[in-house]
Amino acid sequence: MILRLVKMTFKPEETASFLTYFNTIKYKIEEMDGMINLKLYQDETNPNIIFTHSTWLNSSCLDVYRKSDFFEEVWPKTKAMFADKPMAWSLKLK
Repeated sequence: MILRLVKMTFKPEETASFLTYFNTIKYKIEEMDGMINLKLYQDETNPNIIFTHSTWLNSSCLDVYRKSDFFEEVWPKTKAMFADKPMAWSLKLK
């Protein structure tokens, strides 16, 4: 299994918009082949920092998602709301 963490820092005026947007697309991400679990976390001290925490069956499933038409639609909309570059980690579950 692969655990994917993505840290995103949003412009203060965009954080609420992202949270609303995410709630409209979350189910589509959860329906992707190989998706096991998806969670969203908000930093306790800086609410403009949001993490996605997803668990995938394997890296191939994650790659299919990242190359999908759906991702190609969602990611540019999300990136436009960023205040800083995102950071991402793919971790093997041991």
